[in-house]
Amino acid sequence: MSEECTHDCSSCSADCESRGGGIQKAPLHAGCSVKKVIAVVSGKGGVGKSLVTSLMAVNAKRRGFKTAVLDADITGPSIPKAFGINGKAEGTEEYIFPCVSEGGISVMSINLLMENSSDPVIWRGPVIAGAVTQFWSDVLWDDVDYMFVDMPPGTGDVPLTVFQSLPVDGIIVVTSPQSLVSEVVTKAVKMAKLMNIPIYGIVENMSFVKCPDCGKEIKIFGESHVEEIAGEYGLDVLARLPIMPELASLCDAGKIEDAPQEAIPAIDKIFAE
Repeated sequence: MSEECTHDCSSCSADCESRGGGIQKAPLHAGCSVKKVIAVVSGKGGVGKSLVTSLMAVNAKRRGFKTAVLDADITGPSIPKAFGINGKAEGTEEYIFPCVSEGGISVMSINLLMENSSDPVIWRGPVIAGAVTQFWSDVLWDDVDYMFVDMPPGTGDVPLTVFQSLPVDGIIVVTSPQSLVSEVVTKAVKMAKLMNIPIYGIVENMSFVKCPDCGKEIKIFGESHVEEIAGEYGLDVLARLPIMPELASLCDAGKIEDAPQEAIPAIDKIFAE
């Protein structure tokens, strides 16, 4: 890094630590293999990032791929509940075994290591970031085709650690229709670009609810602004997901793998590469 560095990567071509270059990726455990890593991010919480992560993992598994989810949302983990995983991860002195869902998806989350999953994780940022790196390096990821990383909201320590330490092939940005979300989505997109991480596109969640009687799409949160955001950065709108009470019930019951196919974003471009 130059002594005159302003930390504004957009005006600099140097491959330095500020933008994730020159940093060695964290190694996988010996004998492990993960072919593709996709991070699911959002600029703020509450937009359905974990739901999209879960549905993408279900999608990949239904296509016949060996699939895994790394839950990097250490302080707000929800992946184990969505997949109905109630047991604890086991391991040896050498590595940790991921838990496996009923449908065969490998999962690692802090909740799988806590004695009581309802206990809060009150750790400082560097410790949380270190735990995420260990989930990558110390877990026995056995010949995984697609790993989906459920990121915490925002642009803090954990997203920075994941982008710098894991070989992320690309990210999916999750948003909701409200105009106030556009600014925080922009922050997530800009961070990915500064870190040289490819962006597959944007998924808009809670776009509408369909009337059960007439089938009309009712836009509860108002008109969508996702096309404006996507157009500004030359991104694709990958999917618009409706509000489906059925999906909420399936997550609460740990049965997300039973989600109807029409509720799952196809996002064929990810699997076509």
